[in-house]
Amino acid sequence: MPKKPSTVRLQKELKQYVADPPPFIPRVHVDEKNMLEWHLLMQGPFGTPFEGGWYVAKIKFPEQYPFKPPDLYMCTPNGRFETGKKLCMSMSSFHPETWNPAWNVAKVALGMLSFLLEDELTTGAIRTSDDEKRDLAAKSVQWNLAHGAFKRMFPELDGGLDAIAEAKPPTAASDDATDADADGSEKKKADDAREDAPLAGAMRGLGLD
Repeated sequence: MPKKPSTVRLQKELKQYVADPPPFIPRVHVDEKNMLEWHLLMQGPFGTPFEGGWYVAKIKFPEQYPFKPPDLYMCTPNGRFETGKKLCMSMSSFHPETWNPAWNVAKVALGMLSFLLEDELTTGAIRTSDDEKRDLAAKSVQWNLAHGAFKRMFPELDGGLDAIAEAKPPTAASDDATDADADGSEKKKADDAREDAPLAGAMRGLGLD
């Protein structure tokens, strides 16, 4: 029996993703018996309340993929999205009118990560303080490990995250000595821009900036 177009497309995208994962989303788990359900491991971007956190997200594709958009979920408590609830995004099943069949999993994943950093309230979104988000980030790895399926999907959670983490760029403190004379607010802006560079570059490359 010939493979369904969605399966063919997703198998191709899986190979591409594993070979070249987007920044801050270094791992994907897919049971090849069910190509329509993907789990992603996301690293909290630097300079945000999510820094230090590791979050599992889930994407459920329809049989009609790539002609219809997927359902998007966040599994790990994070303070931005309710866990286990479908998220309303322009790239999700809530908005088939804005879906583009040319988009791929990497673009959807980066879209989820980008939306994590915003504060727009929509279906599936919640509002918490930055301190609450930082607390959940600090507890995220242990939370994931306590849920056996995620430990099996992403064995790096148990002591191997440093090997897959995005490298934190050097801060202004290690830059040229002239930085020491810079205005504090301007120096912080420079630090933030430096830390955001990998994610921002990926967003621009995929048209998400």
